[in-house]
This record gives sequence, structure tokens and C-alpha cells, in this order.
Amino acid sequence: MTDAEISALRQNCHTTLPGHRAITPAETFARMATWSEAHQVQHDIYGDGELLQSFENKIAALLGMEAGLFCITGTLTQVTALRLACEERGSPLVALHASSHILVHERSNYQLLDHFKALQIGNPHRPWTMKDLQAQPEKIAAALYELPMREIGGQLPEWEELNAIKAYCRQHDIHLHMDGARLWEATAGYGRRLAEVASGFDTAYVSFYKGIGGLGGAMLLGNAEFIAKARVWMHRQGGSVFRRSPYVVAAAMQFDERLAAMPACFARAQWLFEELRAYPEFKTNPATPQCNMLHLYLPTDRDAAIAIRNRIAQEHGIWLFNNAAHTALPEQCMVEWYVGDNLLNMADEKLRQALSLLANALNKRDY
Repeated sequence: MTDAEISALRQNCHTTLPGHRAITPAETFARMATWSEAHQVQHDIYGDGELLQSFENKIAALLGMEAGLFCITGTLTQVTALRLACEERGSPLVALHASSHILVHERSNYQLLDHFKALQIGNPHRPWTMKDLQAQPEKIAAALYELPMREIGGQLPEWEELNAIKAYCRQHDIHLHMDGARLWEATAGYGRRLAEVASGFDTAYVSFYKGIGGLGGAMLLGNAEFIAKARVWMHRQGGSVFRRSPYVVAAAMQFDERLAAMPACFARAQWLFEELRAYPEFKTNPATPQCNMLHLYLPTDRDAAIAIRNRIAQEHGIWLFNNAAHTALPEQCMVEWYVGDNLLNMADEKLRQALSLLANALNKRDY
């Protein structure tokens, strides 16, 4: 099937498991217009405007940081922060996990644009530890920690381990940066306030289009001096766009509601894990829920899993997952589930029907 046919197939489904409810551009823009009128929103000019500054201050206060800088993309935001950390400490080395977004999804930008040199640490399948950092003999300028770690199923380090890493970095003048693209989900998993999780990080990046459901946009947070330096570098790299207000409105108008729903999404993920115990065909990573996302391993190859997904969508109007990925083992694949609006509001019996349809298709091998 073509990408267009797959998109049409998903749109025709009455039930979708992963993510948030899809809304049309027309509905999105209408909500933005209503919210903008109610709040008397004015456009910013190159990042200068009341709405934008108030939103930056709000997020900074929630994380216990001095300042925030609204940026267009996380890809631009994170390498800039790490570059500055390296310049401040006179070392080009940044400690990264093998599954970090910078290494996996950003087309070697850190290397080709001479931002810094990456030093991979830890086990690729587990969160990295303080011992992994201690084992490095070179002078490390910065270390990045993703909370939660999306590419390994949304895993989080143990709270005590995370605090030990924070203390070690502080003692050894290592700039600790948080990839908080899904920080909102991590706080629900930890059961702690945003400021508690962010405390001890020198800088943090957060995203507004994933769990928050905005049109795009990110924010870099840290002390005022660091953010002032980052602002200059954003401009140098083409990140100072004329109007950021559409992205800010799309995030701000639903931020409080999305954030407030995270504990319920995590509770629903915990319920889902219990339901999955009835299906020996499925294996989850992690074994127990750590936030409201997971990787589900299926006993069939990627192409067969996608064929099953498409057939169930056509025959039952249920969309099981967005994509499937190869794994190291033959006759196995992995799909990702994010527990958002769809699963949160889905009737229990409808979810059980979807799980049974998938399990039956895998067992019968009649796809």
C-alpha cells in the first residue's frame, strides 16, 4: 500500500489505539483563533512578545529554572546547548546513550556541523548509570540524559540513580543536560513535580508537539546567562523566525490540560500492562510500566505485522499501531504504543477486542 492509502485507511478507522485523538487542521486553527481572541493574543516579533515571554517564564518556573527560550525544533535546541557547554569547559566530549535522539535521528548534525564529539556510554538496552560515567577517563564537558528513553521503550533510571548522577556531575563540573522531549510523561512515572525531576540539571529541553499535542516547537531552559548565549546561537543557525506565536498558541492553549492528564495516562498504562498478561504472544519493554509508553514485541516479522494491522483496520475499523520495526531476532518485530487520549478514553471491552484480534491473527497466521 502507498503512504496515501495507509493514511486513508487509518482515517477511516473508528478506533485508534496509540496517541492522541487526531483533529483536523480546520479544527486546530479554529481552536487557536478562539483561544487567541479570548486571551487578546498579539504576534511576537522575532521572539519578542507578551505571550511568548509569559509562556517561557511559565515553563521555566515549572521546572525551577531561571529562564527559557522558545525554539522551533529540539534538533536545533539540544546541539546548541551541548555546544555551549563544551565551549565553557574546554572539552569537546559529550556523553550520550546509544539510543539518544541526537545519535539516532539527527543525521550526524553534531559531527558535521562541528558542535561537539559524542562519547557513547552505558548498555544500549538499559538506562545509563553513574558508574558508566565514572568509567570514562577523558575530561567530559557534558552528559545528556533522556527522560524517559523513548528508543528503549520509555525506560527511566531509578530515582536514586538519577540523583546520584546529578550529584556526580555537579562535583566534577560536568554539564548535565536533559532531553526532556517527554519530560511530562516522566514526571507522571516518577510521581514527582517537574521541578523535582529537573533539579540538578544545568539545562533542559522540552517539546510541545509530542505529549502536549502542539503544532511544533520546543524550549531550552537554564540559567539566564546560558540562555542569553543560546539565543545568539539560535539566530546564527537560522532559528530566529519572524513569528513564533502560532506554535506558542497551539501549545499554550492546551498545555495545562495535557499536563494534568499525564497521571491518568500513566494509570491507564499500568492497567494496560495488567491486561497484556493474558496474552503470552506479547512481550513488553519495559517489563513493568515506567511511563505512559511501551514497546510491544510480536512473534512475527515486520511485514507480516503490518499486513495484520492493515487487514484488521479494513475488516474491523481498528487501528492497532502506526509502524513496526525489525528487531535483532528473526520472526520478531516491535511496535510502539503511547497511551494518550485514545487509550485513556477507550472502553475496556473495545481495547480487549483489539488485543484479541491481534493475538488471534498472530496465532492463526492467516494473514
